[in-house]
Amino acid sequence: MLKELRVTTNKETEFVDITREVARVVNESGIEEGLCQIFIPHTTAGVTINENADPDVQRDMLYELNKVIPFNDGYHHMEGNSAAHIKSSMMGFNQTVIIHHNKLLLGTWQGIYFCEFDGPRNRKVYIKILEG
Repeated sequence: MLKELRVTTNKETEFVDITREVARVVNESGIEEGLCQIFIPHTTAGVTINENADPDVQRDMLYELNKVIPFNDGYHHMEGNSAAHIKSSMMGFNQTVIIHHNKLLLGTWQGIYFCEFDGPRNRKVYIKILEG
């Protein structure tokens, strides 16, 4: 089963919690045991799993990413978004989560985040459910 989610971002860089949407796809699949693959088909966005209890975690992560990889640093890429390409490669374009009893097997404090590095934009997220 393959499902496409749409994510609208509002800032140049931001993390959007997509955990509920991904969990809904898993639930609707009816798959009791398997894997959920989350894939981002963009070169200036990514996906990560991290704490979802305290929003300061995402704020701190973005702060440090923007500090280590500044928006303007003498890059040669003509579009002016090299920092976004670098950040997305560092975060990665996919995550895999185990499905157990038709639920995402995430830790107590874990959430799935779409990582925007070149927004605001309308983005896609692909969810692939594998039974097994």
